[in-house]
Amino acid sequence: MKVKRHNKILEIIDKYNVETQEELIEKLRLAGFNVTQATVSRDIRELGLLKVMMSTGSYKYTRPDSDSHGGQALFSRTFSGAVKSVNTSLNDVVIKTYPGMANAVAAFIDSLHDDDILGCVAGDDCIIIVARGVESASAISGKIKDIISY
Repeated sequence: MKVKRHNKILEIIDKYNVETQEELIEKLRLAGFNVTQATVSRDIRELGLLKVMMSTGSYKYTRPDSDSHGGQALFSRTFSGAVKSVNTSLNDVVIKTYPGMANAVAAFIDSLHDDDILGCVAGDDCIIIVARGVESASAISGKIKDIISY
């Protein structure tokens, strides 16, 4: 069922300019998939979907580029354009993003597979990364700031 749902999600975002998880949920339900917001959020993360700005100024979900280098460059550009600030507090890194961009940025952070990151939680415009310790949080923050200046 998961593979069918993932394929349907990719089909939907290829065909429509889907701006929100709610829109994606509605289209999935119309296609016969009874899904929750948590399931769709997890699917978006697993598929590595990005939220990119269209020429109209609104955002839509899209696939990362098919080649890994191009996909990483797209992730980096999206990440850089989405992040407003990066701060640390003890072993936490707090990232402020533009509204609706936190999930895409969190997906990028998860793709780093950094052993110093214990967890990453995204809301609409804010991400909290829990690091192994104060030094790890500082290193992660530095890495993120380096990526932003990419």
